[in-house]
Amino acid sequence: MLRRKHLAAAMAAVFLSTTAAYAGPETVKGPGASPECFKPWDAKTSYFKWPAKKGPYKIALANGFVGNTWRIQMIKTAKAFAEQKGIKEDIAEFKVVSTGTDVAAQIAAIDNFINQGYDAIVTIAVNPKAFTPVIKRANKAGVVIVPFDNVVDSEEVLMVNEDQHEMGRLMGDWLVKNIPSKTGKLLEVRGLPGNSVDRDRHEGFRKVLAEGGKFEVVEVVGNWDDGTAQKVVADAIAVHKKFDGMYVQGGTTGAVRAFIDAKHPFIPVSGEGENGFRKLCAQHAKDGLLCSSATQSPALVSIAIKTAISALKGETLPQMISVPIPYVDAAGLKENVNYYPALGDNFFVGNSYPACGVNLTDVEIMSKNEANN
Repeated sequence: MLRRKHLAAAMAAVFLSTTAAYAGPETVKGPGASPECFKPWDAKTSYFKWPAKKGPYKIALANGFVGNTWRIQMIKTAKAFAEQKGIKEDIAEFKVVSTGTDVAAQIAAIDNFINQGYDAIVTIAVNPKAFTPVIKRANKAGVVIVPFDNVVDSEEVLMVNEDQHEMGRLMGDWLVKNIPSKTGKLLEVRGLPGNSVDRDRHEGFRKVLAEGGKFEVVEVVGNWDDGTAQKVVADAIAVHKKFDGMYVQGGTTGAVRAFIDAKHPFIPVSGEGENGFRKLCAQHAKDGLLCSSATQSPALVSIAIKTAISALKGETLPQMISVPIPYVDAAGLKENVNYYPALGDNFFVGNSYPACGVNLTDVEIMSKNEANN
């Protein structure tokens, strides 16, 4: 009986030490590692620190939706970044899975990676509100999860993003300033429904409009996709006949082409960072097309991977990492600097973050594929 008690006590001690080691991040005081790269979201941002693990690490990308050019380029960028010098040495295995728009399927994929012993998972969440249970399971298992782009509504996980509310505000502010009457009918081409990026950009955009003028806004859903955006914009023009300005979250090249095809007079357009959109802006500037372009860079995935590796090494990091918004307006467009005539329309510009050592070329990115592996 005594021997059994000793054995039970020893097993309990092992269990307690294991759960203590893998209870998720410890909240610590800043500043964090590499502040020029891992910038805290604001002054209230907390800091996390995980127990250091010996590398190299098994890292996974659990993507959801893959039906537009941004997501395709993002996956290609992730694969290219994982092979960069200074990064590949820390990665034993890099796995990519895209599960579509089914929340349950994405969470199941993350659980599978946890159960298979992956050290870190970077992810674009299908829905911002469904991830609390899987975050807790990951923390318990000592797995670092890093949502980026479409982040989650949680303060218990590392996250990387550009300020989506600020992006919507920036685009709305430019549009209001370039419509002198501060009135008229605007077309808002939204992104993927249910996504926090779409929500936050929309809210930032609408807040500026409410403060800056009296506008009627027509909303359509473009899914951040050129083909979809072109169709819904063409339909909107057919119904409403005339618009005074347009904000496009993604699929801007297709949206502008819909105006060209309809022979609608050019109007101020706030759009994404698609190379095709910027080429159209440069080509038709003399015809009256006035543009501003802010990029939600697919290279965010690179910073998310770098964040995960730093966390696994036990470095102190901000819970929410702020990435600057690559932005240019009509006056700042420069050939082969922030748009590229020789590159395809679907390429997203703004893939360089020197402070984080991220500077992938178009050749490195586009040589990869978007398939699961």
